[in-house]
Amino acid sequence: MKIKRLELSGFKSFVDRTVVHFDRAVMGIVGPNGCGKSNIVDAIRWAMGEQSAKNLRGRSMDDVIFNGSETRPGADVAEVTLSFENDNEGIDLPIEYKDYPEIAVTRRLFRTGESEYLINKTQVRLKDVTDLFLGTGVGTKAYSIVEQGKIGLIVSAKPEDRRLLIEEAAGITKFKSKKKQAEKKMEMTQQNLLRVGCLLYTSPSPRDRTRS
Repeated sequence: MKIKRLELSGFKSFVDRTVVHFDRAVMGIVGPNGCGKSNIVDAIRWAMGEQSAKNLRGRSMDDVIFNGSETRPGADVAEVTLSFENDNEGIDLPIEYKDYPEIAVTRRLFRTGESEYLINKTQVRLKDVTDLFLGTGVGTKAYSIVEQGKIGLIVSAKPEDRRLLIEEAAGITKFKSKKKQAEKKMEMTQQNLLRVGCLLYTSPSPRDRTRS
């Protein structure tokens, strides 16, 4: 999956609809301090499901919504759409998205606190967005986004933290996630069977009910 296009509206300093096309092998975004270069990286992370306002350089998630200026009123909603080119090369996407030549992930946050996630204009859950990126190398904690100072953190990270990056690069995080989900379902099933067994053991038999 390759990033094809980024659309922002009402997100941080991008109050008006702004489209960034990633149509070259190497691209650079140049500008003075404070012009919003880092906001583009924040928008990519946010669209992919980032839940920590701190990782987006804010105090609360409402900080991603344009708060207004001396000449412009604040926005009521922040919206970011991240479009990917689906080349199907060595990536195990969910079956419902395999045949799409382009996959667009959209996230909206309203000032009222309501949020929405969409994939190809269809409303989905955050879990669906997370599952879409598992094993692709793309995601909020994947190796595809290396920010300023991130190299030093990777080098000095704990072995277990570094292992997560290596597993994501190897494409096995998706299978480990499915394994955890299956184990959780098995554990819940086992608990339900124990409850059924307790009920059968403590319930009076039909003969006892007849006598009473």
